[in-house]
Amino acid sequence: MSQQVKVPFADLHAQYLTIKEDLDAAIAEVIKTSAFIRGPFVNAFEKEFATAIGASHCVSCANGTDALYIAMRALGVKPGDEVITSAHSWIATSETVTQAGGSVVFCDTDTDTFTIDPALIEHKITPRTVGIIPVHLYGQSADMGAIMKIAARRGLWVLEDCAQAHLARCGDKTAGTYGSAAAFSFYPGKNLGAMGDAGAIITSDEVLAERMTMFARHGGLKKGDHRIEGINSRLDGLQAAVLSVKLKRLESWTAERKRLAGVYDRELSGLEDLEIPVAAPGRGHVYHLYVIRHPRREELKRFLAERGIETVINYPVALPFLPAYARMGARTEDFPNAYRHQSMVLSLPIFPEMTEVQQGLVIDAVKTFCKG
Repeated sequence: MSQQVKVPFADLHAQYLTIKEDLDAAIAEVIKTSAFIRGPFVNAFEKEFATAIGASHCVSCANGTDALYIAMRALGVKPGDEVITSAHSWIATSETVTQAGGSVVFCDTDTDTFTIDPALIEHKITPRTVGIIPVHLYGQSADMGAIMKIAARRGLWVLEDCAQAHLARCGDKTAGTYGSAAAFSFYPGKNLGAMGDAGAIITSDEVLAERMTMFARHGGLKKGDHRIEGINSRLDGLQAAVLSVKLKRLESWTAERKRLAGVYDRELSGLEDLEIPVAAPGRGHVYHLYVIRHPRREELKRFLAERGIETVINYPVALPFLPAYARMGARTEDFPNAYRHQSMVLSLPIFPEMTEVQQGLVIDAVKTFCKG
């Protein structure tokens, strides 16, 4: 018999209850005005989100995967081009390189932050390399200062994967404002999530913004004027209205995630065999996920489940070792950190509506396991 859930991994219903009045009113207004495709709600959100991130343009689309694909097509990826990205991420980061016509080249992460190791990028660059896709994973920004120096020196574009890093800071800038463009996901469980699939690309390059807009709208900026072949990838009015309501709360929600992470850090630090997340100096963390590492990860997961605590293994297999990339013949010694992470990572519950009692149950259970 399954254990009754006492602490969910996330609680979107609890979030809804905190913004119910505003959310219901926004949705009703979209229905009242029939502004379902494009229109004022989409236009408003694009402006609001670009401002929040600190970019000049926001091109909304259907989801975060499309955001990566659209950006790469606009950047001109073609057959024979190589794009370097992290070995530890969701497959959307790599599969969109292939779908855009390029070849993905994986690079190992550093030992602590789960993000791509800049020191290893140089070794992956060949005459065919055209760009780098750093992933700001779990809410932790990648080392963009070092990555941008490499890109500038080698003449490469940078496309930031910000699917898990809404409002994360890196140095004195916001994640997503370093590269040529940045792709965002608004999947419901994200720090800024829609009530369905949604995504966007931000950029401060006007020409690139126009290319991305055209490609996402069947290759044209207006009906009947299709300058290229494109795709149909749109953010609908209902999701845009939902996102505008939630965007107003994103800063306070982010602050609460950081506070909860601080409690976890304080209470779980020093436990035997347990590694807590590392927030690198000068690189912001917005704690989309609170990811611990433990050599007996599967036992710990079962132990917590037996006590009604939901946890998730977000990436149980690093990208180079997936069957989809068996053709590359990846060896464990090629990606030692990504390989180590895949068998140890476990995401604990963390969400802005999490109560003190709920977090206390998680902390007590983890302590009991580690001291057992």
